[in-house]
Amino acid sequence: MLPIYLRCAEEAIFLFKHRVPHDHSPNDPSAADFSDQKIIKAVTLEEICRRQQVHDGCFSSLADVPTQALTLTVPTLFHADYHFCMVPAKTKAQAVHDTIHGSIGEHCPASILRRAQNAVLYLDPDSSTLLK
Repeated sequence: MLPIYLRCAEEAIFLFKHRVPHDHSPNDPSAADFSDQKIIKAVTLEEICRRQQVHDGCFSSLADVPTQALTLTVPTLFHADYHFCMVPAKTKAQAVHDTIHGSIGEHCPASILRRAQNAVLYLDPDSSTLLK
């Protein structure tokens, strides 16, 4: 099945480069590697990420959330010409704060957006509470 996933990654890269891209950071900071040579990789999801999936209504219970997922790597996502990042919800307020005010590094995958020439961060009142 890996060729199918690689094909999907290739199509996603095409969309990022030639259409209106949507940026999504890897699921876990522990999976973020700013110099990763892979396009897509399997990652083990941290419990906090899995709990967020339940909180966001993606799964009914923590037991239903997979412990592993496939993710496009940071360099793959960063290769886009344009980055649009939509961040709703109070649960993302600390991540938004760290993205904008913290140091750029793998501990905060979205912080790499500060190195992009064409990046726009769309926030709602809840996700921007720590910026005020």
